[in-house]
Amino acid sequence: MHGDAGGIRVWTVPNLLSGLRLLGVPLFLWLLLGPHEDGWALVVLALSAITDWADGKLARLLGQYSKLGEMLDPAADRLYILATLIGFVVRGFVPWWVAAIIIGRDVVLAIVIPLIRRHGYPPLPVLYLGKAATFGLLYAFPVLLLGYAFPGIHGVTEPVGLAFLIWGIAMYLWVGALYLRQAFWILTRTPVVPPAARPGARSLTGA
Repeated sequence: MHGDAGGIRVWTVPNLLSGLRLLGVPLFLWLLLGPHEDGWALVVLALSAITDWADGKLARLLGQYSKLGEMLDPAADRLYILATLIGFVVRGFVPWWVAAIIIGRDVVLAIVIPLIRRHGYPPLPVLYLGKAATFGLLYAFPVLLLGYAFPGIHGVTEPVGLAFLIWGIAMYLWVGALYLRQAFWILTRTPVVPPAARPGARSLTGA
């Protein structure tokens, strides 16, 4: 069950779960925007949350950590957040500026990565506050969608979902500011290093 490609473990149970999560992204978006099957879209989103928890748990229990898994898991999180934002804005569930804030923050941090790499630094380490921000957003969306799938409980789910969303956005921006502060220090206090001494390409994860 342990495949290896160029030193990267591929065929592990956590990686397979992350792959399934990625396959669920277009299905979720189609259900939300195509037939407007909010209930089934909610099921896909809930299964994504369950497998997100399971792949981390299994990685620890089975000792199946891998570099590929470190990239797949946050990539799936980001894609679900992006897909949900697109779907919610199109359906009118959230205003466009909510999506602009979250996506804009990720774009800014993505621009920072190659800049600090020129100074010999890899992407900045994951902060637990960043994980908490992602947690808030990933739980806000299913709660909000639950109210649209079952209108009878919308009055209960909406304030709860909005609370998760507001706290998630606030922490998301706070973490972004912390990363920018660290990046500013690197860019202004450290020299540019030769290309051979620069770290390899990786994506900023968990922020």
